[in-house]
Amino acid sequence: MPSIQFRFTLLLITALCFSCTAKKTKDEKSHGASKENFISIPKGEVKAFYSWSEDRVPMVSAHRGGPYPGFPENAIATFNEVLKYTSAVVECDIEMTSDSVLVMMHDNSLDRTTNGTGLVKNVTWEYIQTLKLEDNDGVLTDFEVPTLKEVLAWSKGKALLTLDVKRGVPFQKVIEEVRSVGAEDYSAIITYSANDAQLVNELAPELMISVGIGNMDAYNAHKKLGIPDNNMIAFTGVSEPDPSLYQFLHEKGIYTILGVLGNLDRKAMSKGDSIYAGFVNRGADILATDRPIEASKVLEDLKPISSSKSKYFK
Repeated sequence: MPSIQFRFTLLLITALCFSCTAKKTKDEKSHGASKENFISIPKGEVKAFYSWSEDRVPMVSAHRGGPYPGFPENAIATFNEVLKYTSAVVECDIEMTSDSVLVMMHDNSLDRTTNGTGLVKNVTWEYIQTLKLEDNDGVLTDFEVPTLKEVLAWSKGKALLTLDVKRGVPFQKVIEEVRSVGAEDYSAIITYSANDAQLVNELAPELMISVGIGNMDAYNAHKKLGIPDNNMIAFTGVSEPDPSLYQFLHEKGIYTILGVLGNLDRKAMSKGDSIYAGFVNRGADILATDRPIEASKVLEDLKPISSSKSKYFK
């Protein structure tokens, strides 16, 4: 028969093991996700992915990469954090240094999001490499400013990108970078006018283009300049368009992005995240949001049981 001491030791070990297991389970739940969620596009299939179908899988677009406390804008670590919770389109921003290096930065100045100062166009890449990123609360992190090339390489097999090319940055240079990394199937260029969309389409007919189409006049302006339907991802604005626009674009096979960032995100915060479901049910395919983790939890319940798009989600 085991001694009292032996039984006490056994009970102690059992209790410790239970405590460790419970802590691990609690920690896993607190981080909210147990795996990364990837989108993988086989070579040459990006247009097939973005060809709208009734069984499409609704998605979030993480505005400026999806910053949260401790995770700054336009940082690869931030992109990875979002992918712990959901597959995503990552919207990110491109500025250019004085020595023509394309870097990920929303503002033309370094002051708000880094511990540096000055306009991006007036500083060198060497200087930017000495800086650290700050989150949106102004807290300094250990994360560095990535280059466009680094982000493009990261995206392959993981997430789709929509690239916001800031004023003064040549589309041609961005396209050359996309091609040099072989990231054509993961990269879409954001444009703010039909003329810019025409230029991008002429430079790179293989790339998807995020175009501003809030009404039929905007669609017709793009078509007049030769933008093919299967190159378009339609950003319909930051308020819901007339439902007939969604129907028209879907009949053309075009995915739609609704910008819920700003007012609609704030509405969700005050009235409940369930309102995200309404945006999708009324026709939005992708929600561009500052709250990708919260919105994605609602969209999870809207995914079709089976979909022709499922093969792209890993």
